Amino acid sequence: MEKLDETDGRILRELQRDASLSLDRLSEAVHLSRNACWRRIKALETAGVIAGRVTLLDPVKVGLPLTVFIQIRTNAHEPGWLDRFKSATRAMPEILGVYRMSGDLDYLIRARVADMAGYDRLYQRLIARVPLSDVSASFVMEDIKDTTELPI
Repeated sequence: MEKLDETDGRILRELQRDASLSLDRLSEAVHLSRNACWRRIKALETAGVIAGRVTLLDPVKVGLPLTVFIQIRTNAHEPGWLDRFKSATRAMPEILGVYRMSGDLDYLIRARVADMAGYDRLYQRLIARVPLSDVSASFVMEDIKDTTELPI
């Protein structure tokens, strides 16, 4: 897909807010016919702009109120270590994001757990699967802004 136009932007903004909108309601909101709206959505999906549709859960209501950011530094930078690290973090459902960083920090992990004991269990499982040289964690005290909407 080349460049997104304003109509694509309106469709994407609406779908980011509520992917369960019926095609009729979406086409009305973006001022397109039902068929034109459907064709644009299919084109956005084919181009990979729309990567998927999900249901967002309230983490507190499902028993995962604590967000933790885990900062990792490692002395191991060979491919075998990285493969083990990727495998370990991808297999842990509490881990929502893993990022390789520039600067002093090697990796940043974002996770959701029930409480400090839940974090400790996650930490113990992680260090049992892959050697780490320095691990520290920061716990979110208040979610000021947490969104999945991209600024389209």
